[in-house]
Amino acid sequence: MAGYYTLAASSVRADDLPPEILKRLPRYPVLPTVLVGRLAVDRGFRGKGLGSVLLADAALRVLKGDVKAFALIVDAKDENAAAFCRHQGFRPFTSRPTTLFLPLGTIKKGVDAEVI
Repeated sequence: MAGYYTLAASSVRADDLPPEILKRLPRYPVLPTVLVGRLAVDRGFRGKGLGSVLLADAALRVLKGDVKAFALIVDAKDENAAAFCRHQGFRPFTSRPTTLFLPLGTIKKGVDAEVI
């Protein structure tokens, strides 16, 4: 196996989000998200872009699925993993720098731009 990921329903407290994001969202105290619980690439396949492909596949599955969520969430295991996620467009929560989020609206805009 070259790599894998898992997805799970999750949620975040609205007050954990930056104000510029929060102002565009419904006024709910907790917002639904999808957690990328695991994202792993076999050592023999690292550095070939597979992690980015797996993350993109996870995002597309969520966008095409029946689960409605505000964002993808990742709990990076270390600073290298967090840097990878930031490179992919994820933003850290201010209170938890190795927990990052990427709004699905941002992903959808990127997908729509690719289709056009």
